[in-house]
This record gives sequence, structure tokens and C-alpha cells, in this order.
Amino acid sequence: MQGFERVSGDAVRQNGLTHAQFDIIATLGNTAGMSYKKLGERTLITKGTLTGVIERLEQKGLVLRERSCDDKRSFFVRLTPAGDRVFCDVFPKVIARGKELFTAYSDADFAALEQALGLLRTRIRGDGGSDTGAAAGDSPAPIPSHLKETP
Repeated sequence: MQGFERVSGDAVRQNGLTHAQFDIIATLGNTAGMSYKKLGERTLITKGTLTGVIERLEQKGLVLRERSCDDKRSFFVRLTPAGDRVFCDVFPKVIARGKELFTAYSDADFAALEQALGLLRTRIRGDGGSDTGAAAGDSPAPIPSHLKETP
């Protein structure tokens, strides 16, 4: 994660944002907003850190917090027009930089990456392969030798 932050950092820093703040803006971009709970699920920010990040974004005028109509104990967060402008400026730059990192990848490289990430997702979830795209009854691919733990 730190490596990608280093690569994407210029566009983020030029707008006076931290990576955590950009994570919130990118997650809220092109949405009508979402609850703190949903933001926590969709970002890499812990619940304790999330409140402070959102407060700082609110102070900058980039997000608006509103009490939930359904549950007065929770908040709903959405981008302000200024936050949407930042999203529309920074997000394409970060995506473009990310694309540059994959220009040398072949179709076979992408297929291998997709398979490896699918396997990792399956193992993290512990769901026995239900979301790997494999046919029912197929077992997950074996762990490549370079990823195996050594005694």
C-alpha cells in the first residue's frame, strides 16, 4: 500500500490531502454518500481514525456529515460541491498513474494476476472457493512455491 501511495502521492498532496482523506473522497465520489459504517467497510481506515479524517474533510468544506434519518446515532457522509470538484480533479490523475504501472503487462500477466488475487481473496475470506470464478467442485489452485512459507 505504501508503494502505491508513493506513486499516487503527487496528485493527492497537490490538493492538500492525506492518503486517508483521498481514500474517503475517492470512495464517496460518484455516490450520493454513505454511512460511516459503509465507509469503514469500503476503505482501509479504522473506525477510530475515520471520525477524525471526516472531521478534517468537513473543516476543509469537502464533505458534509448529516445525522441518519433512520438511526440518530449514526451519520451519513457525502461530498460537497467542492469535494466533488476535488474528486473530479484528483481521481483521474491517480487512475492514470496506476494505469502507467501496468503498461508492460501482457494478457497472460493480467490473467495470472487475476488468478492470484482471486486465490488470495478466497483464502482471506475462508469461503472455500465460492467466489473465484471456478466451476463448482473445483479446488483452489495450489500456492505457488515462491509464496509458500519456509520453515
